[in-house]
Amino acid sequence: MRMYLLLLSLFFCSITFAQNSISGTVVENDNQPIFGANIKIVGEAVGTVTDSDGKFTLVSPTKVPYVIEVTSIGFVSKRVNITSNNQKVNVILKEEQNLLNEIVVSASRTPERVLESPVTIERMGTADIKKSASATFYDGLENLKEVQMNTSSLSFKSVNTRGFATVANTRFMQLVDGMDNASPLLNFVLGNMIGISEIDVQSVELLPGASSALYGANAFNGILFMNSKSPFTSQGITAYAKFGQTSQKAAGNNDYVDYGIRMAHAFSPKLAAKANFTYMKGTDWYATNYDDKTVEGRDRSNINYDGINVYGDEVTTNIKGVGSSLAALGLVPASAVNLLPSTNVSRTGYNEIDLTDNKASNTKIDFSVHYKPFANDLEVIWQSKFGWGNAVYQGANRYYLNNFFMQQHKLEIKGKNFFVRGYTTTEDGGNSYDMLFTGININRVWKDDKTWFGEYAGAYIGATLAGQTPENAHVIARSTADTGRLIPGTAAFKAAFDKVTNEASVLTGSKLVDNSKIYHSDANYNFKDLIDFAEIQVGGSYRAYQLNSHGRIYTDKDGPINYDEYGAYTQVTKKFIDDRLKFTGSIRYDKAQNFDGNISPRVSLVYSGGESRRHNFRGSFQTGFRNPSTQDQYIGFNVGSALLLGSAPDNLTRFSEVRGNDIDGSGTISAFGQAILGANTVVLNGLNAYNNSYTATSVGQFSATGNATLLRKTNVDYVKPEQVKAFELGYRSFIKDVSVDVNGYYNIYNDFIGNLNVIAPYYGTTQDSPSATPNPADPGFQTLAALSAGDYRVYQLYTNTDVEIKSLGFGLGLSKKVYRDFEVGVNYNYAEFKFDQEKDPSFEAGFNTPKHRVKASFGNEKLFKNFGFNVSGRWNSDYLWQSTMVDGMIDAATVIDAQINYGIPKLKSTLKIGASNIGGKEYAQVLGAGLIGQQYFASWTINP
Repeated sequence: MRMYLLLLSLFFCSITFAQNSISGTVVENDNQPIFGANIKIVGEAVGTVTDSDGKFTLVSPTKVPYVIEVTSIGFVSKRVNITSNNQKVNVILKEEQNLLNEIVVSASRTPERVLESPVTIERMGTADIKKSASATFYDGLENLKEVQMNTSSLSFKSVNTRGFATVANTRFMQLVDGMDNASPLLNFVLGNMIGISEIDVQSVELLPGASSALYGANAFNGILFMNSKSPFTSQGITAYAKFGQTSQKAAGNNDYVDYGIRMAHAFSPKLAAKANFTYMKGTDWYATNYDDKTVEGRDRSNINYDGINVYGDEVTTNIKGVGSSLAALGLVPASAVNLLPSTNVSRTGYNEIDLTDNKASNTKIDFSVHYKPFANDLEVIWQSKFGWGNAVYQGANRYYLNNFFMQQHKLEIKGKNFFVRGYTTTEDGGNSYDMLFTGININRVWKDDKTWFGEYAGAYIGATLAGQTPENAHVIARSTADTGRLIPGTAAFKAAFDKVTNEASVLTGSKLVDNSKIYHSDANYNFKDLIDFAEIQVGGSYRAYQLNSHGRIYTDKDGPINYDEYGAYTQVTKKFIDDRLKFTGSIRYDKAQNFDGNISPRVSLVYSGGESRRHNFRGSFQTGFRNPSTQDQYIGFNVGSALLLGSAPDNLTRFSEVRGNDIDGSGTISAFGQAILGANTVVLNGLNAYNNSYTATSVGQFSATGNATLLRKTNVDYVKPEQVKAFELGYRSFIKDVSVDVNGYYNIYNDFIGNLNVIAPYYGTTQDSPSATPNPADPGFQTLAALSAGDYRVYQLYTNTDVEIKSLGFGLGLSKKVYRDFEVGVNYNYAEFKFDQEKDPSFEAGFNTPKHRVKASFGNEKLFKNFGFNVSGRWNSDYLWQSTMVDGMIDAATVIDAQINYGIPKLKSTLKIGASNIGGKEYAQVLGAGLIGQQYFASWTINP
């Protein structure tokens, strides 16, 4: 409470001190005002920004004379001498024709021009956000070269660069003001749910490809930096409001709102503060893919139907086995069992749209206090961020993140050549739940599985005796078993739904529980003011995880799991040949608790050719690695069709479960199995999955052919870090007013981490090609009997493939200003991978990236006075989607977005009207998620 009172005091109390002031305007060559230009006293922290009229007032205790610097993205900066108090300053900025001269920091952890960056880098600034035709600036990232979005929900989009990503992109990092946005529980970024408000964005920088040498293990296939505005230089109140609609065939037309406010003030050259609030709410894209996952091309007519967006139908059993159990109890004649087919039947499930309110929302609040004790480059920052909302996350199942909450708190001290920061990330699962188990357990609240399947078998026998065909008998049997089923929209259904979603045990509920935390610190020092012959940096980081799902997701039933990792790096940069050739070498060492240390080197060369040094050639080689995520190591999560099991050695012994006697829907163990076990239940742990199982692929082949020689014993090591060797070449230039950026890359992955489904029989000893000769005493034959009787458990393991994976790609980006300030841009990306599937038939690489992508834009921000427009389009080829939930093809898509904007200087406002996917066909980016329709919006921004 004291902190909040302090912040209120900072914002609303007046501080009096001796002041000097200057005022003026900042305009372009044609006398058009420049919004948001930065005016700063050189050598000090004091500054301000221009309003929508291009006007500014700078108040400072600094005595004249002094020098101010005026900067704005897209313009050449200018310095002006100030010689008197109350001086009027009128500044004309010349437009920067070469945007490749813009300054970036992320590529080398030091300021440098985009042209001189040793690796591929993409950038988005405030001017780009204004021109974007996307509904949010985060959506607009998709128009950057090398970016592909994986949309799981209206409020949850995941960035993919260079492939091998699902919605859960654990190979990609996102830093906001230096803080990793990844969820402590999930190990990946939840889009912009706790990110940054678009009116607080100063710059966005994207590095596709490996960056482990500077940023650590998770910067494996890319890293995104989002930096916010400083309250010292960007002061005042800015607000925006967006209203519009989303349109989708399944969901119809639904309202959409998004609004926010930013407040910032510098109370003195030493003290400043800011606060942001944003709120978004809309209707999610309905997920209505009812294709059968078990048989391609089949629909609900399949008696063992398992629909992609249908939940509860995952519960399945062999109907003949049910008949045998009924006969053993004397409920049907023994002869009637022969009327039942030996085939699996699934329960009737519920559609996803009936198991969620289909609402997407996101609220973000952040505030920060900035203190400069000596009114110079040394700055102390306290920053707090809060984000919560509703979204759908797709992993092995579909999960509704309902009132999911995250918060981050950071203390940072930074100077001209160093920074030290520490922050914590904590989260609360809120009322989140697993939609698959919601469907399963709503069915069980109404009628348990044993009763439902018994009624089905009895009705099938009766229908067959009455002369019905097998097809009609199945229809009658399902109708009979479903009599009295809970119907969505009724009070009885809601009562069952509320009961299930508020219970955490998968035996009866579906609630996801999470109170996990991350503690992180990192530091960097640049010796450039102490050492002349080269620029040398050193740095390091430490991170501690506290996993706490209360046994619901991780094997932490008896208390939180603690896990830590650390790293250190150094980098040397040296210029040669009249500063035309720049060499950069860096090396990093990282050590995680359960794994040996890894070393990641990177070397790069950049040569600036031509008289004006506009032809910049770059080449780099680096190695990267990714430690297995906390899920890869410590998960123990039942997803219905399988149990996800992490492979940390202590995890395998800590995890255990009881199977049989219909516990957890596991059914009953066969009479043969009970005779072998001497009990009607069996206790399994993680060692069964790794040491006594068959690969699911070989079991599928055995089931299809009956040939036991096709069975293969699982032989996998515990998961370990994956590595990449990355080679990249590139060229950047500005040729006859055309900005050119070309790059190509080639990656070699070893020990690539993926999932492997295995099947562990309840009894017997697995072996390659077990004997099919009936012998109850033979452990190999016992496993065949277990597989045939359904006495087994399916596990999904986290492991590495021994087969090398290679990926390659290239990109081309062109942009130019043409007649009367019209801007044209186009980029193309090619990507593919190579993997010898025959050498590891059970492994799925999950490249999930189109081979071809084309993006283009056309616009003019000065079409008329205060009026601009932009049209952007993108196309991608079809591609294979592989994930733990579902595999299949995603169709090619063409998407066109457009916006018009109008500035009203007298009101210090900008109006924008935009639309996404104009007139386009609904398209998918994630198989299993809702098809993306159209989005229309109108926005009003005050004091942009």
